[in-house]
Amino acid sequence: MTAIEKLEILKNNLRKLSNLTVAFSGGVDSTFLLKVAQDVLNEKVLAVTVNAFIHTNKEIKESIEYANKINVKHIVLNINDINIKEFIDNVPERCYFCKKDIFTKIIKVSNENNIINIADGSNVDDLSDFRPGMRALKELGIISPLKEAGLTKQEIRDLSKMLNIPTWNKPSFACLASRIPYNHKITQQKLNMIEKSEEFICGLGFKQFRVRHHGEIARIELKQDEILKFLESGLSNKVCEYLKSLGFNYVTIDLLGYRTGSMNEIL
Repeated sequence: MTAIEKLEILKNNLRKLSNLTVAFSGGVDSTFLLKVAQDVLNEKVLAVTVNAFIHTNKEIKESIEYANKINVKHIVLNINDINIKEFIDNVPERCYFCKKDIFTKIIKVSNENNIINIADGSNVDDLSDFRPGMRALKELGIISPLKEAGLTKQEIRDLSKMLNIPTWNKPSFACLASRIPYNHKITQQKLNMIEKSEEFICGLGFKQFRVRHHGEIARIELKQDEILKFLESGLSNKVCEYLKSLGFNYVTIDLLGYRTGSMNEIL
């Protein structure tokens, strides 16, 4: 089945809904879903962006800008603290507890706006990784229209490009907590160090990468074809100096390169 055919399935499924709240992070998947949903359901769509300490300021800013651009009703849900023991302790099921808490709050916002359907941007590729948060979504009755239409991440990018959605080539992102090894406590200080580190490296021209927080060690994952550029251009010295100023004692490059879900490799 082609991506175009899957897009038609997505549209047909969305037409069956009376209204829809889209959990809108500003990433590739949720931006695509929001745009298609708005095209199909018009003013019956609400975008809800969660602003919590596990998200970057850049993500929130870009979400607000795009929602304003397409003139969709948009609510930024500010969550000042995620006070969940399992999340703070960073157990392997962390994402389950976090998603359950956040989407319970999104459900409340949707109810206040008389919207009964709530969707996230999960796609078919998410089924291949360890995603305990998907169990929370199922328990809460959250729908995943992209996954139900059989769309992969690459197909979503291709369709986004076809539809002139600006995020078609946006680097994949995940919450900042995913940069910390399981069973190592999540703290605001660690998340700030990660956010500032990645902002700095992004400013040097790198797009798809991660900075993993291993206590006093920062482990940088770069795309394989960018590792030599990083090492030979003299940028590595700048990065080491800046990351050490943030509190890291050692800065390393992962020779396996960037890969999603690398923290799940120990499970």
